[in-house]
Amino acid sequence: MRILITGICGFVGSTLAQALVEQTPTGSLVLTGLDNLSRPGGWLNLAALKARGVKLVHGDIRQASDVEALAPVDWVIDGAANASVLAGVDGKSSSRQLVEHNLMGTVNLLEYCKRVGAGFLLLSTSRIYSIEPLANLKMAVEGRRFVPLRDQEWPQGIGPAGVAERGPIAPPISLYGSSKLASEMLALEYGYTFKFPVWINRCGVLAGAGQFGRPDQGIFAFWMNAWLRNQPLRYLGFGGTGYQVRDCLHPRDLVGLLLCQMRTTDRTIPPICNLSGGVENSMSLAELSDWCSHRFGRREVAGESTARPYDIPWLVLDHGLARSAWNWHPQTRLAEILEEIARHAEANPDWLAISSSL
Repeated sequence: MRILITGICGFVGSTLAQALVEQTPTGSLVLTGLDNLSRPGGWLNLAALKARGVKLVHGDIRQASDVEALAPVDWVIDGAANASVLAGVDGKSSSRQLVEHNLMGTVNLLEYCKRVGAGFLLLSTSRIYSIEPLANLKMAVEGRRFVPLRDQEWPQGIGPAGVAERGPIAPPISLYGSSKLASEMLALEYGYTFKFPVWINRCGVLAGAGQFGRPDQGIFAFWMNAWLRNQPLRYLGFGGTGYQVRDCLHPRDLVGLLLCQMRTTDRTIPPICNLSGGVENSMSLAELSDWCSHRFGRREVAGESTARPYDIPWLVLDHGLARSAWNWHPQTRLAEILEEIARHAEANPDWLAISSSL
């Protein structure tokens, strides 16, 4: 089986590559990775990928000629994206750059799949769901986290277990979310029109050792590394409490499902699926601080009431469809993910500097 992973030198792409090599029989996998090496720290994964037999191509999915030059494969896993919900509005990248990367890059890959007859697996995001219904959920405080009140009028597709695939997707959802949602729709249309398989996997917060930590992406890695190095940390919005909640998933837990999607011929299975840690693998920032206090030592975290754009108090994906359709559930518990990140942070004192360097 020949597989192309885009964004392979990033945390998610490199983790998927390692897990694919480990979970497929020797000699049955030909793995190619495409990366433009624009993400700080991405070069650190090059040696390990080459050692595992991955063929690396330096190229950019935004450049049609780079994609057209690739050799044919059987499947494309699209893991390349500007994955910040603040992308295009925070002054670090333009809105045009965001759309070119997250949408036009996908178009180039879909044209490639059409030409070579490859299947397409898109790694999408929980941020394609509408902000206003989620922001307006009625919340209670339990311990050090927000919890939605069960006795409320729930928006369609949202419930105590989280946001299901039928959840609202009307704007506003952020430029990042819109670019990924548009990519989903185009991927499905290309697959239907040109007769190649397409699977859309909407992922919750992905986390694990080796993730490049920044406040707008890689929040678990950023928070732990900053805590350990006594760098400034702040709770933003929601009264400066840190009670906002996200679910957490290790990307290696995606691989079993991705392989099932590649092997199945059953086209009655819904093509869009949520993959997440779920409520049981969710945590607030305040709870993460408590964990860090226990693991690294106590410190204070400042709070500011002013929220960032697009912030939501509680965003957990319901992966019930993945469980029923694919018998999938997350394998790595939240405690294991946190401990894995902690050990990596202790072993790599310059990690935040590397991940933010230009």
